[in-house]
Amino acid sequence: MDTRQLQRDTSLPTFRRGLGANRFRPAERPRDTKRTVRRIIKVYMRQKIALFLAVLLTSATSAISVSIPYFVGKAYNAFDIVTGKLDHPLLFRFLLIIGLLYLSNWIINTTEGVLMLRVSQLLVRTLRKEFFDKLQKLPLKFYDTRPHGDTMSRVTNDVESISSTIAQATTQFISSIITFTGSLVLMLSLSVPLTAVTLICVPLIIGLTVFIAKNSRPHFIGQSRNLGALSGLIEETIMGMRTVKAFGQKRRILSEFSEINADLTRDSYMAQVWSGLMMPMFNVINNLTFTLVALTGGLLAAGNGLPVGTVVSFLNYSKQIGRPLNNVAGMFNTVLSALAGAERVFEVMDTEEEAPDRENAVEPGPSISGEVEFDHVTFGYTPDNPVLHDICFKVGPGQTIALVGETGSGKTTIVNLLTRFYDVDSGSVKVDGIDVRDYKRDSLRRLFSVVLQDTCLFSGTIMDNIRYSRVTATDDEVVAAARMAHADEFITRLPDGYGTFISGSTDTLSEGQKQLLAIARAVLSGSPILILDEATSSVDTKTEKDIQRALTRLMERRTSFLIAHRLSTIRDADVILVIKDGRIVERGSHAELMAKRGLYYSMAKSQGVTEDSA
Repeated sequence: MDTRQLQRDTSLPTFRRGLGANRFRPAERPRDTKRTVRRIIKVYMRQKIALFLAVLLTSATSAISVSIPYFVGKAYNAFDIVTGKLDHPLLFRFLLIIGLLYLSNWIINTTEGVLMLRVSQLLVRTLRKEFFDKLQKLPLKFYDTRPHGDTMSRVTNDVESISSTIAQATTQFISSIITFTGSLVLMLSLSVPLTAVTLICVPLIIGLTVFIAKNSRPHFIGQSRNLGALSGLIEETIMGMRTVKAFGQKRRILSEFSEINADLTRDSYMAQVWSGLMMPMFNVINNLTFTLVALTGGLLAAGNGLPVGTVVSFLNYSKQIGRPLNNVAGMFNTVLSALAGAERVFEVMDTEEEAPDRENAVEPGPSISGEVEFDHVTFGYTPDNPVLHDICFKVGPGQTIALVGETGSGKTTIVNLLTRFYDVDSGSVKVDGIDVRDYKRDSLRRLFSVVLQDTCLFSGTIMDNIRYSRVTATDDEVVAAARMAHADEFITRLPDGYGTFISGSTDTLSEGQKQLLAIARAVLSGSPILILDEATSSVDTKTEKDIQRALTRLMERRTSFLIAHRLSTIRDADVILVIKDGRIVERGSHAELMAKRGLYYSMAKSQGVTEDSA
């Protein structure tokens, strides 16, 4: 395919990052945060009732958590340290309140967690379905200009980051705000001096977070860079292991691996050391605050009559008030990363779909003869770089036309325009005298049986893969198609025959066997127009001759397009078009072109093809 003309998208996939040490990992930043947040809110509003309940429950559990230290202090005040008397009814009442608060908090927190998980998973399901539906509607250009791994990352990692990371961050952010605000209000109502002492932890925690982030970030950058380099080296080495062994590059590969692995180890170690200081230092700040509150509270209780219960409440709040700040700091980088992932999802969702069928588009009739005409067609994958220039030719029903030329000359592009994977820039492509753009797209594509150079198999049995072109075909029809394609011989030798399970990445079948299955699939389709793009490029000479005999019988009733580099496979074509730099430079039969002594003649001689077309 002439995709070398296309611009490649080099954006890297965004992966989920957790809390803890990974909070300082350098994340991809969103380009338009406000717009992305608004779109995410619209997505979440699909589950607005459940989301509202989750937020309400989060607020309730946060408020309960804030109030528990307050009532613990009140319970301590039931004991009069001056007289030594204990107000049993008051103590019992506060203990009952505290117990009910703990129980309520557990029930509400559990309910909120289950509800939020349900919201997250429902959104994952909905978004993935919409994303996958969108992928089916996108033009082929989308897949030709983007790495497949990047698209897969968007539908898996990035979609999940919207529903899980951002959902958890939303409830955690609400909880942190309520916890900090509620604690501050209650502390001020109990004692302003102790509140001032407790708030000493705030600037310390902020300063600590900034300091550790600044020092750990360069190491996380190095870790990410080296991890990517190491993964790339491993993938290339595994895929090219035969080449590595054949050229004796084992020592060089091991040396390169060791160097990158050492750099990764060093950066990973330093990143974890720096980020690992957060919790110990956070505990030091908490303990320092606790000590200062205890000392100040003791002095105020002894000299100013401050109730002991109030001091006890503040000791609890000193442990509690710093946690929201730490949580917010920890999820900041994670949320930015998730927002960037959301942008990547929305970018695909906003991609222009295949042009809709024209208003008066028609269904191809049952008597389609298969006549094809290219009328002054010009086309380029990018507007300023045409690939085809003023292509004109006509193929009668049942005729065979061969397209030959150097790699990148435009042969496959002609087929792409015929099947309407792309639309022409000017001119027209006609089937039975009707512009292909005037047919309904799905119905038009049912007119073609296609065998591509790169065989695509799907997970399932061999029977299922052949039947892919016509799902209503019977088992006998599938077997007949396989016999015509000369695939039945190797299929029957497999342990489970036609029931053998295969997948697209299987190594149990050779490239030639995969191509035979693709040919059998095309035979079964029974479409009036046959397209063979290097259909025999991966089979041996004997198998190629068998396939050629089968294809000759198959093409008797079909208009056939052959794309081939081996000219011996297309000598019997009715018309041969020689393509060079997107233009038809020669046309005619094999004998006519050989007699011209032109470009085709030179190509044929270089391959040892004789002038005899028999």
